This record gives sequence, structure tokens and C-alpha cells, in this order.
Amino acid sequence: MTTTENGGTRRRGRPGYDLETLLKAAAELFYERGYDGTSIQDLANRLGVTKSAIYHHVSGKEALLRLAVDRALDGLFAEVTKLDTVGGRAVERLEHLVRGSVTVLVEQLPFVTLLLRVRGNSETEREALARRREFDQIVTALVADAAAEGDLRPDINPATTTRLLFGMVNSVIEWYRPQGGLSAADLADMVATVAFDGLRVRGN
Repeated sequence: MTTTENGGTRRRGRPGYDLETLLKAAAELFYERGYDGTSIQDLANRLGVTKSAIYHHVSGKEALLRLAVDRALDGLFAEVTKLDTVGGRAVERLEHLVRGSVTVLVEQLPFVTLLLRVRGNSETEREALARRREFDQIVTALVADAAAEGDLRPDINPATTTRLLFGMVNSVIEWYRPQGGLSAADLADMVATVAFDGLRVRGN
């Protein structure tokens, strides 16, 4: 059985072909060719199935885009939710969120890659961009709190710090390859070290 776009279940299609396979292929094609430049037939050709096999799982291309970008966004906001259990100073929660975001990027690589490409050309993309702005605002608030507590440099605007932090995190999509032997935890350690060694007030 597999989950459909509406949360129900359907029987799996041909062996080795399910909604997860479909979503990954769609995310990769949307990124490679652009959403407008990708058709359901293109996706069917990539997977070696008929268009009807795709419509067995989703109602169309827009539904695939929504499921794909929501996979990335839901992962990021799940990390935000975890902050309630972290406690401690704002800088510790911020570092936890950065590390978690790197893990989401690694585990949901095709979906995060697609999310970073959307430009607001459809209702689904505009909603995705709104959620990205909400996430950025959460990070910016944490940065401001950490600076107010004396743990981060106060001479860098919090919104700028957020852009720099996640500019580095998001750049990972350009070169990271799962088969390269670098684990999500190792990568998160490296990003946190580079970022926070430069941002922390000396002696903290």
C-alpha cells in the first residue's frame, strides 16, 4: 500500500514503482527542466511507466509539486518544533536548528533542492515561498535573541546573519552527494563549526 496526495492508501503499482519513487523523479525533473518545462509524459518516460500509472497516485503535476516542496518544508518545521525541548540559551537553540536543517537537507536532498528553485510562478510555489519566509523569520528571531543575550556578535544585522547562515547551509545542495561518505551528522558538525566560530562573541 502507498499514501496518496489526499492521505488515503492505494495498492502499489508495478513492482518497484510507488509514490516515493514518483516524487523523487518529479523533484529531479522539475529541478532539471523547470516545472513549466516538465510534462507528465516526461515523468512517465523517466520512470518507464504509462501516464495512467502516475495518475493512479496523484491528480496531476501541481499535486506532485505540492507534495515535493511540502516534504522539504515539513522537515524544516519539524526541526523548529523540536526547539521546545531543547531549552537553554538562544544560541544553543539556533545551533540545534542549523544542525537539524542540514540533516533535513541531506535526508530530503531532491526535495530541498527543488524547494530552493521555486520562484512563485504558481499558487503552490507562492505558498511554499510564504512558508520559507516564515522559517527565515523564526531563525532571525533566534539570532536577535542570541545577540541580545551576548552570545552572538551584535554588529551584524540578524536578518543578514540568517541569510549568511542559510546561504551556507543551502549551498550544500550544489556539491553534496550521499555516496561521498560524508554523513549528515559530520556535515552538520562542519557547518556549525564554520558558522558559529565566526558568529560567537569571543569567550562565549
